[in-house]
Amino acid sequence: MSDQLQLRPVREDDLTILERLTQDPETTGEFAWFGWHDPLRWRRGWAENRLLGDDGGVLMVVRGARPLGFVNWRRHRATVAGYHWEMGIAMLPEARGRGDGTEAHRLLARYLFAHTPAHRIQASTETGNLAEQRALEKAGFTREGINRGIGWRDGEWRDGVTYSLLRTDLGH
Repeated sequence: MSDQLQLRPVREDDLTILERLTQDPETTGEFAWFGWHDPLRWRRGWAENRLLGDDGGVLMVVRGARPLGFVNWRRHRATVAGYHWEMGIAMLPEARGRGDGTEAHRLLARYLFAHTPAHRIQASTETGNLAEQRALEKAGFTREGINRGIGWRDGEWRDGVTYSLLRTDLGH
């Protein structure tokens, strides 16, 4: 099996990893711990459509057989005739800080542009999450601006920053 970073569909045995990355404060990291909530979310999605649908989905980030985290995306309607994707990522603690998140962003963007007509992909993070901002910039995303008081975490409203990648940014 290849040691190259890849994205693949979620398998049932991956659900515990998704749950750890969203429900375990030791695993989520500072910027993704939002308290305990809906512990069956991933299992319901798995039962409904294996976490892949027309309006979004989840793919595992893997190196060989080893899961490193997941990427996800969801459709946002921009106009009556158009939409764009919002993407996110969650990496296991042992997979952070090695460039795998940057490559996972690139792979998901290529996948979405190859398989959907969307012209824009956006990603947002807290202004304090400098590692994610660097990963997005290295993956080719453009910083667009600050969204004041957009996210609630750890008892206070947090500012966010939005990044985008257009199909034309890749020369398509």
